[in-house]
Amino acid sequence: MSYSHKRNFVMTGCVALMLLGVPPARAQYRQEQGHSIGTVTRQGNLIVLTLNEDVLGKANLFNLAHHTLRFTPEGSRYRVENIPLQWNPDFGPEMPGSDASLKNFAFPFSGENWTSFSIGLTGSITFGTQAGPAERARSVVDANRTGGLSVDRFAELQQAAPALINTVPAISVFFKPRLSGTRYLKESADRAVVTWSLTEPVGGVQDMTWTPTVNRFQAVLHKDGTIDLSYDEVHAQDAIVGIYPIVDEGNETEITTIAAEANAAVAPHLDIKSVKLSAVDGLFLKVIIETRGPVLPENDPAITGITYRVCLDIERPAAGCTQNGGTVWTIQGGVGRGRGGPGTPRYSAFGPGVLPLVKVIGNTISMKGTLPASYKAGDQIFLSATVQTPGTPPVIVDQMLPHPIKLVGLVSPEVHLASLQKHDGPFSVVFESFHYLKPSRAVDLTCSIINALGDKFDMLAYYSDFRIDNPEAGTSSTGPLGGGPTGGAVTGIGANQTNLAGFCTQGRFQWQFIQPVYVGANQMQQYPPDGFTETNTHNVVAYTHQLAERTANGKIPPYDYAMSQIGHEMGHRWSAFVSAKVGDETIQLGPTHWARGLQAPVAFPYQRPTEASAMGGGVWQDNFDGTFTQLDDDYYVPATGWSHLDLYLMGMISPAEVPDFFILRNLVAAGHDAGGHPIFKADRTKVTIQDVIAAEGARLPAVDRAQKNFNTGMVLVIEHGKTPSPKLIESVSGIRERWIDYWATTTGHRSTMTADPQ
Repeated sequence: MSYSHKRNFVMTGCVALMLLGVPPARAQYRQEQGHSIGTVTRQGNLIVLTLNEDVLGKANLFNLAHHTLRFTPEGSRYRVENIPLQWNPDFGPEMPGSDASLKNFAFPFSGENWTSFSIGLTGSITFGTQAGPAERARSVVDANRTGGLSVDRFAELQQAAPALINTVPAISVFFKPRLSGTRYLKESADRAVVTWSLTEPVGGVQDMTWTPTVNRFQAVLHKDGTIDLSYDEVHAQDAIVGIYPIVDEGNETEITTIAAEANAAVAPHLDIKSVKLSAVDGLFLKVIIETRGPVLPENDPAITGITYRVCLDIERPAAGCTQNGGTVWTIQGGVGRGRGGPGTPRYSAFGPGVLPLVKVIGNTISMKGTLPASYKAGDQIFLSATVQTPGTPPVIVDQMLPHPIKLVGLVSPEVHLASLQKHDGPFSVVFESFHYLKPSRAVDLTCSIINALGDKFDMLAYYSDFRIDNPEAGTSSTGPLGGGPTGGAVTGIGANQTNLAGFCTQGRFQWQFIQPVYVGANQMQQYPPDGFTETNTHNVVAYTHQLAERTANGKIPPYDYAMSQIGHEMGHRWSAFVSAKVGDETIQLGPTHWARGLQAPVAFPYQRPTEASAMGGGVWQDNFDGTFTQLDDDYYVPATGWSHLDLYLMGMISPAEVPDFFILRNLVAAGHDAGGHPIFKADRTKVTIQDVIAAEGARLPAVDRAQKNFNTGMVLVIEHGKTPSPKLIESVSGIRERWIDYWATTTGHRSTMTADPQ
């Protein structure tokens, strides 16, 4: 995902079916059918979705506090043991940045001796830069301003941990995105001690805490290659811990080849001839699917929506290769960003532990990855496969029924570190992902509600008593862009209706949260705690400044953070995807969020006289000397309303009601005014609503026929066997009331919002 916003970490509109840069698990071309995953009841004006057993998997929370993990090298591999805490209280000097160098010795790791490395602010150490196999080049890992490892913004740690393999040599001491604080380095003759003192994100709309938390851990790099990872006091319960040397010798040993029955009724490139499994370097499982004829090459538009799927089940499945159990690896063709540039048809692999790279050679298509810890060497598992073509819903055109096989030649790198002893291993790569419950698929949440209560919701917002595996406390959004009660498509907004059947709607349902928001998150609280002052100024402006300067009366309304989230995400049903044709130039005003330099003042402010759109942009004062003062920015906390352009796209106002605006490009900072507002030099381009219509066509239905009355389902998502907590009911009831008021206020009372499950 690409953002131009200075505070892009809070711009949470990850429009799953619009974006090309999101992880494969949320990629645009996954158009799979949703199904019910629980029991739906009503509790007053709220909906209760009680999930079926095992829908969320199992959490695996951090359990190494006051312990030390010792990694002892044995050739190119390591043995691991859990020993009593070995804590060095002499931290040495605080590091000014991420770059570290050794003067007394070179540390042996991943086949090389290192005197310099990067110490990440979020709890990791990396050596060198990404290079070598294409798998590394396409990894989500990169060195950013904090150093060390990083992952996609919405990465689930359970999936991110195996995805780090063979990306860059790394030691993941306690890697958790969005940590901040200090790090220290002390070198002696035979060891280097790296210590972190960090807090989880504090005070923001996407955060879980109003006050800093304590997380102290340490890595000792010994001259002989031994690595000690020690955990003094750790508040956070989710992180990735382990070591990631590069393993790419390429030693391949066949495990088995299963022949499939020919199916002459299917196109040759869709007819499975065989599935071959191999062990690569004792670490990776390689899957090669052979078809009766040549597999369609990448760059061929016809690959879009073609899906090759392999299922590996510990127990024989009742229904063949499905996505409801076991380990499922999928290759799917679609238009994405990568080899060949944006918009190029390509294959991508996704699933737990699988690497994204797909290889096509003649009649074969292949992928490889690592298996979860539950798959042991010598186990019998069941292998099955399907081929699927696009459709509504997609159609399985060929399948190979489950065959029993025995896993040989593989050692899973995913372990339970607390239980390891020195005799365990040796491991070429070894790690554990500590994580919360896995998210449900968005389409499954929606189908559960619509199948039970009917297709009578325009929007759905989800809230829960449990945390899910997500670095952020908020949620992104998605939906089929349905047409409301009439079911007709809305055009002229830069986004097209798609996959209605996947969301179990006949055409009404439009947009939703991708996942539930946890009741303990900051945004679920009616107000911050008394006396709260934001300290994490790297992420969010001082909260006291928000109160004094960014609200009309020094106060904020109840559930202001919740309105920031739901207003922004539901606004993505219409915004911000349009371009404008100005003269001979087509200017993109987004994408996804309005460009920072777009003049986007709110038409009907929610709480302050001057607000920028909840969808981005800013409020800019032209100083008529080539500079512009930013009176409000693209950060939507406190909650803000919508611009005239947003309201036009929503069908609330006519084109004639949209005043001319402009977009600033080539922004260069030029100081601040007396009130502290930033000033920029920039190039100003005038834009009119007719320029937008020239690029996108008119918004249809037009304002006189556009939908004005909307209904949001407010859903409590509950674990199997549990009931909603009083706190969850109270919070969502409060959010429901504020949402109805927010909608009326920010649409200038030209529209109404209900939240009625009846």
